[in-house]
Amino acid sequence: MLLSNADIARLERKGYTKQFFVQYDKSGYATLRNHQGYCVFYNVEKRRCGVYADRPLGCRIYPVIYDEEKGIVADTVCCSWETVTEKEKAKRGRKVFRLLEKIDSEAEQRHFK
Repeated sequence: MLLSNADIARLERKGYTKQFFVQYDKSGYATLRNHQGYCVFYNVEKRRCGVYADRPLGCRIYPVIYDEEKGIVADTVCCSWETVTEKEKAKRGRKVFRLLEKIDSEAEQRHFK
């Protein structure tokens, strides 16, 4: 999951360190770390997110994602993808585009530092 600076700051305010939950790629993009195939915040035993109230915006918008070939879609990896209405997909799709623009801009700034 891609992270914005606002996502990172919100989770740091909750007491988590960047080293615990963020990894950066060589282009400057920040993503959530995974552990054993799951997000570091996912509680496998309880089968739920450990930071649900403070989760990143991308997680809030999910399962609506941007697919480079298809555009805005509901991610079929999610078990509830079929419950997303066209109206909801359009609304969340606008949020996806705004979030991606923000994340692209932030990654570009990090990449040139």
